[in-house]
Amino acid sequence: MLAVILAGGKGTRLKPFTMTIPKPLLPLGDMPIIEVVLAQLAHAGITRIAMMLGHMAHLFKASIGTGEQFGLQVEYYTEDEPIGTAGPLRLLRNLKDDFLVMNGDLLTTLSYQALIVAHKESGAWGTIAAHRREVYIDYGVLKLSSTNRLLGYTEKPTLPYIVSMGINVLSPRCLDYIPAQGRFDMPDLMLAMHQDGKQVTCYPTDCYWQDIGRFDDYQQASEDFVADSSRFLPPAA
Repeated sequence: MLAVILAGGKGTRLKPFTMTIPKPLLPLGDMPIIEVVLAQLAHAGITRIAMMLGHMAHLFKASIGTGEQFGLQVEYYTEDEPIGTAGPLRLLRNLKDDFLVMNGDLLTTLSYQALIVAHKESGAWGTIAAHRREVYIDYGVLKLSSTNRLLGYTEKPTLPYIVSMGINVLSPRCLDYIPAQGRFDMPDLMLAMHQDGKQVTCYPTDCYWQDIGRFDDYQQASEDFVADSSRFLPPAA
């Protein structure tokens, strides 16, 4: 099975770390983020990787090479300019089976096997791995009428949301919804299929998941990985 890893971003929110190294190559302890991801995918039965690159692409090729050390076949695709999180999929050829698409800058204990099985059993065109997040509002939140009369008052609420984990499983049929040119993101693709009556499902999970987009996120992921790397790495890795 193919897994597409999106790793073309500049990681501007993690500067100055990302001025000399792409975000997925930043270390968690002594192991780059992307190597943790590749080890997990290989353990889940993935055999082929398509790396979608842009910023400092040569460093990925130097670090990962053919992928043989992970038991993977790694292919590289380089974008001349940013084309979004779904736009790079138009570079793929001869897709005959469902495939995984994910960001290359996250740390998770998600069972990729379970996600893929759920997708196939549902018959969906797209499946989004989903996680519960809570946002703390450090203010009193007011509910007003159309004439600005007070209807309610909630002091410092915590608001729950279900968010995308940046991990998706797609049918090759989804490629018909990706325009030939221009930027196109994963939400655009999922919504295009949904609006056309195609089934798009979510896969809620309470596994560990840390998106590594900001310094605090990176620090937390690093601490968690160093504290217990066996939680994230397959036994043979």
